[in-house]
Amino acid sequence: MGMNARELWVYRELLYFLVWRSLKVRYKQTVLGAAWAFLQPLMAMVIFSIFFGRLAKMPSDGVPYPVFAYCGLLPWQLFSQAVTECGNSLVGNQHLITKVYFPRLIIPIAGVVAGTVDFAVAFLLLLGMQVYYGIYPHARLLLFPLFILFAMMTALAIGIWLSALNVKYRDVRYLIPFLTQFWLFATPVAYPSSLVPARWRPLVGLNPMAGVVEGFRWALLGTRSGAGPLVLVSALIVLLMLFAGIAYFRSMEKTFADLV
Repeated sequence: MGMNARELWVYRELLYFLVWRSLKVRYKQTVLGAAWAFLQPLMAMVIFSIFFGRLAKMPSDGVPYPVFAYCGLLPWQLFSQAVTECGNSLVGNQHLITKVYFPRLIIPIAGVVAGTVDFAVAFLLLLGMQVYYGIYPHARLLLFPLFILFAMMTALAIGIWLSALNVKYRDVRYLIPFLTQFWLFATPVAYPSSLVPARWRPLVGLNPMAGVVEGFRWALLGTRSGAGPLVLVSALIVLLMLFAGIAYFRSMEKTFADLV
């Protein structure tokens, strides 16, 4: 893994190229362009606000529900988009894998990095919503970059597993949309984790995205339910999945060119 890290640094320009190509292909010949980055979570926030906020009267930890929902949808969009990109990345770049040598891990990493650009665009809308509702930054905001890294590591931990499995089992590409759809409702995006009794709340952290979403709200909105054992459990799960995923990816790396 150490040698692979050095190789990744040597091939950093290739990583930049793959990220730039992904962004160009994503918004090529689109009318709205980068506006899609915030339109998707915005429309989901409107739907959640109507059905969960107004009709179901879902609690939101003392925060206006539209801001509460949008703040949860931001890391979720980063995660789901990155997992989809990573899961199909090796199969989608088979022309590169079969012709030249480079660290194959760069391909799924590029899928995660490309997702952060959309996240940055959508994040500007959240800042505007916070100003509108009178939610101003505080000292916790200094830890916000760590939660962005947390979200990226979570997406990479899942994405590298799916990308390696997709080379051998093409059913994975059909599994990814179902997986992300199911995972959305298993994650406290439309509802707070405070609905779960305090003694059982750390178990919610077994879902790594629960720690990511609650961490975002804790750092940006000042909610209390995000801090504590839940985030710690999620972080440990992500680290275990990431190191195990890298080990599995490296063990399968030599066969990618033959199977893809």
